[in-house]
Amino acid sequence: MKNKRQILSWCLYDFANSSYSAVIAAVIFPVYFVKVIAETPADGDLWWGRAISLSMLLVAVTSPVVGGISDYAGMRKRLLVAYSLVCVVAVGLLLFIEKGMVFEAFLLIIIANIAMEGSLVFYNSYLPDIAPKDHQGRVSGWGFGLGYAGSVLALLIAMLFIKNGVIRFSWPMVSIFYLLFSLPAFYFLPSDRPSGSPRRSALVGIKNTLRLLREVLRIKKVRRFLLAYWLYKDGVNTIIVFSGIYAAVTLSFTGSELVFLYLLVQVTALIGSIALSTPTDRWGAKKVVVLSLLLWIAVTVCAYLVDDKRFFWGIAAMAGLGLGSVQAASRALFSGFIPPGMEGEYFGVYAFAGKTSAIIGPVLFGMISSAAGSQRPAVLSVLVLFILGLAILSSVKAR
Repeated sequence: MKNKRQILSWCLYDFANSSYSAVIAAVIFPVYFVKVIAETPADGDLWWGRAISLSMLLVAVTSPVVGGISDYAGMRKRLLVAYSLVCVVAVGLLLFIEKGMVFEAFLLIIIANIAMEGSLVFYNSYLPDIAPKDHQGRVSGWGFGLGYAGSVLALLIAMLFIKNGVIRFSWPMVSIFYLLFSLPAFYFLPSDRPSGSPRRSALVGIKNTLRLLREVLRIKKVRRFLLAYWLYKDGVNTIIVFSGIYAAVTLSFTGSELVFLYLLVQVTALIGSIALSTPTDRWGAKKVVVLSLLLWIAVTVCAYLVDDKRFFWGIAAMAGLGLGSVQAASRALFSGFIPPGMEGEYFGVYAFAGKTSAIIGPVLFGMISSAAGSQRPAVLSVLVLFILGLAILSSVKAR
């Protein structure tokens, strides 16, 4: 394979940004936000849900614009660098956030999340440029693997800060980690030649997105599947966003226990995606998605009922299995709806549905938790998303 240096640089970017995903978005900072920065855990849930939902809404709205600019104005690399640096700076500034500074933390998380998620628009688009078509699958897998390694390493480093009572230094650690391992991508990934003005390119991006949505949503079974996917993916995203907070606030998990809980979910997710790959081909992807959603429903009910952290470890393992299987099987099911030669366009809409699916669930969870003064009733809102998604999916013909 040519471009080995570019491929390694591309994979290292996944290694770099996974520090943000693990420490800031998923495991440690959400709990710190709810238990330390916010006045009460209920207020923390409300503001955290708002931050995630609003940032993902803004990512979904702006992605077609910046995607068009990167493609047609030749600004992909500059935008990748700019978005990454914005995230690095915003995360670093979290060091100065103290108790009661909820709105300031809220703004920084929105900025950081938009920047990190937005950078993936440019990062993902490099894959066809640096790897031949018959190697793109394995290169993508290498990136995923290095990303997993990056999240593990960042969490282990953060654990040292937690054990020494200086958890706040985890935030600048993530900034340094993200920046340091992004530098090869900034330097070695190819630059683009502009073919249009930024303003015209932005309009092209918006028009292409609207055209794709119109074309794809004309097909009834695709429309129904995407609605079902949007609902149950929202449920999955909400659990990812709030699982650490729920474990810490409701079940009194420590910081170190949260790290190991996250690692357990990652390992079982990998097992789930691999273990159900053969049944997906043998039984059909729809049956595997249905089984995965039934597992998610069981996970949600158990999470609502559990009051002993020992049992929550088993629930987390179940969630990991469901996470790996539902993602892999959903993608396989959707691929069966795609006419030959339209894979790129259809998967563009699929990705758009995935991004927008984090808009409703997190803010709904936060609102219910804040109003009820308890996280348990909020868990039931996630259950509704899974049940609705499963009900709509049952009406979709697999072929």
